[in-house]
Amino acid sequence: MPVWGSEYWDERYASMPSVWGAEPNRWVAEQLADLPPGTAVDLACGEGRNAVWLASRCGWRVYAVDFSPVALEKGRELERRNPPDVPITWLTSDVTEYLPPEPVDLVLICYLQLPATARRAAVRNAAESLAPGGTLLMIGHDSRNLIEGTGGPQDPSVLFTAGDIADDLSGIEMTIVQAGEVLRPVEGAERPAIDALFRATRGT
Repeated sequence: MPVWGSEYWDERYASMPSVWGAEPNRWVAEQLADLPPGTAVDLACGEGRNAVWLASRCGWRVYAVDFSPVALEKGRELERRNPPDVPITWLTSDVTEYLPPEPVDLVLICYLQLPATARRAAVRNAAESLAPGGTLLMIGHDSRNLIEGTGGPQDPSVLFTAGDIADDLSGIEMTIVQAGEVLRPVEGAERPAIDALFRATRGT
Protein backbone atom coordinates (compact mmCIF):
# COMPACT_ATOMS: atom_id res chain seq x y z
CA MET A 1 0.00 0.00 0.00
CA PRO A 2 1.64 3.31 -1.05
CA VAL A 3 2.39 5.75 1.76
CA TRP A 4 0.70 8.54 -0.19
CA GLY A 5 -2.66 6.67 -0.32
CA SER A 6 -5.61 7.55 1.92
CA GLU A 7 -6.13 3.93 3.03
CA TYR A 8 -2.58 3.76 4.38
CA TRP A 9 -3.09 6.94 6.40
CA ASP A 10 -6.51 5.92 7.68
CA GLU A 11 -4.95 2.73 9.02
CA ARG A 12 -1.97 4.54 10.51
CA TYR A 13 -4.07 7.21 12.21
CA ALA A 14 -6.42 4.55 13.58
CA SER A 15 -3.55 2.48 14.99
CA MET A 16 -2.64 4.80 17.86
CA PRO A 17 -4.11 7.66 19.91
CA SER A 18 -1.86 10.26 18.27
CA VAL A 19 0.73 9.89 15.52
CA TRP A 20 2.25 13.39 15.73
CA GLY A 21 1.16 14.71 19.13
CA ALA A 22 -0.89 17.79 20.00
CA GLU A 23 1.75 20.51 19.81
CA PRO A 24 2.46 22.33 16.54
CA ASN A 25 5.42 21.46 14.39
CA ARG A 26 8.47 23.36 15.63
CA TRP A 27 9.03 25.14 12.29
CA VAL A 28 5.36 26.13 12.06
CA ALA A 29 5.49 27.70 15.50
CA GLU A 30 8.79 29.43 14.76
CA GLN A 31 7.72 30.82 11.38
CA LEU A 32 4.10 31.76 12.05
CA ALA A 33 3.81 32.80 15.71
CA ASP A 34 4.15 36.51 14.88
CA LEU A 35 2.27 36.53 11.56
CA PRO A 36 -0.91 38.66 11.82
CA PRO A 37 -3.92 36.32 11.81
CA GLY A 38 -6.31 36.09 8.90
CA THR A 39 -7.67 33.20 6.87
CA ALA A 40 -5.52 30.09 6.49
CA VAL A 41 -5.52 26.73 4.77
CA ASP A 42 -3.72 23.85 6.48
CA LEU A 43 -3.25 21.52 3.53
CA ALA A 44 -2.72 17.86 4.46
CA CYS A 45 -3.56 18.80 8.05
CA GLY A 46 -3.41 15.26 9.42
CA GLU A 47 -4.63 15.11 13.03
CA GLY A 48 -4.95 18.88 13.11
CA ARG A 49 -2.21 19.91 15.53
CA ASN A 50 -1.12 22.89 13.41
CA ALA A 51 -4.66 23.89 12.45
CA VAL A 52 -5.79 23.89 16.09
CA TRP A 53 -2.71 25.87 17.14
CA LEU A 54 -3.34 28.47 14.44
CA ALA A 55 -7.01 28.81 15.36
CA SER A 56 -7.00 28.50 19.15
CA ARG A 57 -3.74 30.23 20.06
CA CYS A 58 -3.14 32.61 17.17
CA GLY A 59 -6.65 33.62 16.11
CA TRP A 60 -6.65 32.36 12.52
CA ARG A 61 -9.79 31.26 10.67
CA VAL A 62 -8.71 27.89 9.31
CA TYR A 63 -9.69 25.51 6.55
CA ALA A 64 -8.14 22.16 7.55
CA VAL A 65 -7.92 19.79 4.59
CA ASP A 66 -6.93 16.12 4.41
CA PHE A 67 -7.97 12.99 2.54
CA SER A 68 -8.09 10.87 5.70
CA PRO A 69 -11.48 10.94 7.49
CA VAL A 70 -9.84 9.24 10.47
CA ALA A 71 -7.29 12.04 10.79
CA LEU A 72 -9.96 14.72 10.48
CA GLU A 73 -12.09 13.19 13.23
CA LYS A 74 -9.03 13.21 15.49
CA GLY A 75 -8.52 16.84 14.54
CA ARG A 76 -12.09 17.66 15.54
CA GLU A 77 -11.49 15.98 18.90
CA LEU A 78 -8.34 18.04 19.42
CA GLU A 79 -10.33 21.17 18.58
CA ARG A 80 -12.99 20.22 21.13
CA ARG A 81 -10.26 20.16 23.77
CA ASN A 82 -8.85 23.52 22.61
CA PRO A 83 -11.87 25.43 21.24
CA PRO A 84 -11.01 28.53 19.18
CA ASP A 85 -13.21 31.61 18.91
CA VAL A 86 -13.93 30.73 15.26
CA PRO A 87 -14.53 27.01 14.63
CA ILE A 88 -12.18 25.27 12.20
CA THR A 89 -13.65 24.09 8.90
CA TRP A 90 -12.60 20.44 8.47
CA LEU A 91 -12.70 19.21 4.87
CA THR A 92 -12.14 15.79 3.34
CA SER A 93 -10.50 16.47 -0.01
CA ASP A 94 -7.67 15.56 -2.35
CA VAL A 95 -5.02 18.12 -1.46
CA THR A 96 -3.67 18.11 -5.02
CA GLU A 97 -7.00 19.52 -6.22
CA TYR A 98 -8.36 21.55 -3.31
CA LEU A 99 -9.03 25.26 -3.76
CA PRO A 100 -10.49 27.35 -0.93
CA PRO A 101 -13.71 29.32 -1.54
CA GLU A 102 -11.88 32.63 -1.13
CA PRO A 103 -8.36 34.05 -1.36
CA VAL A 104 -6.47 33.28 1.85
CA ASP A 105 -3.66 34.91 3.81
CA LEU A 106 -1.74 31.71 4.56
CA VAL A 107 -1.34 28.26 3.11
CA LEU A 108 0.56 25.80 5.27
CA ILE A 109 1.82 22.53 3.80
CA CYS A 110 3.58 20.46 6.44
CA TYR A 111 5.18 17.11 5.53
CA LEU A 112 3.11 16.45 2.43
CA GLN A 113 5.34 13.86 0.76
CA LEU A 114 4.09 13.12 -2.76
CA PRO A 115 5.64 12.20 -6.10
CA ALA A 116 6.80 15.31 -7.94
CA THR A 117 3.85 15.73 -10.31
CA ALA A 118 1.26 15.51 -7.53
CA ARG A 119 3.34 17.73 -5.24
CA ARG A 120 3.64 20.36 -7.95
CA ALA A 121 -0.14 20.44 -8.43
CA ALA A 122 -0.69 20.95 -4.70
CA VAL A 123 1.97 23.64 -4.40
CA ARG A 124 0.79 25.62 -7.41
CA ASN A 125 -2.85 25.50 -6.31
CA ALA A 126 -1.73 26.64 -2.86
CA ALA A 127 0.14 29.62 -4.27
CA GLU A 128 -2.72 30.57 -6.57
CA SER A 129 -5.07 30.49 -3.56
CA LEU A 130 -3.19 33.26 -1.77
CA ALA A 131 -4.39 36.82 -1.56
CA PRO A 132 -1.78 39.44 -2.51
CA GLY A 133 0.84 39.49 0.21
CA GLY A 134 -0.26 36.09 1.52
CA THR A 135 2.24 33.57 2.85
CA LEU A 136 3.04 30.06 1.64
CA LEU A 137 4.94 27.94 4.14
CA MET A 138 5.99 24.45 3.08
CA ILE A 139 7.99 22.07 5.25
CA GLY A 140 8.94 18.51 4.45
CA HIS A 141 11.55 15.79 4.59
CA ASP A 142 14.49 16.96 2.50
CA SER A 143 15.95 14.72 -0.20
CA ARG A 144 19.25 14.62 1.69
CA ASN A 145 17.50 13.23 4.76
CA LEU A 146 17.29 9.79 3.16
CA ILE A 147 21.05 9.19 3.41
CA GLU A 148 22.31 11.79 5.87
CA GLY A 149 19.39 12.43 8.23
CA THR A 150 17.01 10.53 10.46
CA GLY A 151 13.51 9.13 9.89
CA GLY A 152 11.07 10.19 7.22
CA PRO A 153 9.99 8.29 4.11
CA GLN A 154 12.55 5.95 2.60
CA ASP A 155 11.27 6.57 -0.92
CA PRO A 156 13.35 9.22 -2.73
CA SER A 157 10.51 9.93 -5.15
CA VAL A 158 8.48 11.66 -2.42
CA LEU A 159 11.33 13.71 -0.96
CA PHE A 160 12.20 17.22 -2.13
CA THR A 161 14.39 20.24 -1.59
CA ALA A 162 13.45 23.89 -1.12
CA GLY A 163 14.81 24.41 -4.62
CA ASP A 164 12.29 21.91 -5.96
CA ILE A 165 9.48 23.97 -4.46
CA ALA A 166 10.85 27.13 -6.03
CA ASP A 167 10.86 25.32 -9.38
CA ASP A 168 7.29 24.11 -8.78
CA LEU A 169 6.22 27.75 -8.53
CA SER A 170 7.83 28.86 -11.78
CA GLY A 171 5.71 31.53 -13.47
CA ILE A 172 3.81 32.50 -10.31
CA GLU A 173 4.86 35.83 -8.81
CA MET A 174 6.28 34.94 -5.40
CA THR A 175 8.89 36.56 -3.20
CA ILE A 176 11.02 34.00 -1.39
CA VAL A 177 11.53 34.79 2.29
CA GLN A 178 13.45 31.64 3.26
CA ALA A 179 14.40 28.54 1.32
CA GLY A 180 16.82 25.87 2.44
CA GLU A 181 17.56 23.06 4.86
CA VAL A 182 16.80 23.12 8.58
CA LEU A 183 18.02 20.53 11.07
CA ARG A 184 15.46 19.04 13.46
CA PRO A 185 16.72 17.18 16.55
CA VAL A 186 15.20 13.71 16.94
CA GLU A 187 15.03 12.23 20.43
CA GLY A 188 17.21 9.14 20.72
CA ALA A 189 18.83 9.58 17.31
CA GLU A 190 22.52 10.21 16.75
CA ARG A 191 21.90 12.77 14.04
CA PRO A 192 19.12 15.27 13.30
CA ALA A 193 16.46 15.01 10.64
CA ILE A 194 17.03 17.24 7.61
CA ASP A 195 13.92 19.18 6.63
CA ALA A 196 13.31 21.39 3.63
CA LEU A 197 11.73 24.73 4.53
CA PHE A 198 10.27 27.09 1.94
CA ARG A 199 8.52 30.35 2.80
CA ALA A 200 7.36 32.90 0.25
CA THR A 201 4.78 35.65 -0.18
CA ARG A 202 2.43 36.21 -3.10
CA GLY A 203 3.04 39.22 -5.30
CA THR A 204 0.57 42.06 -5.40
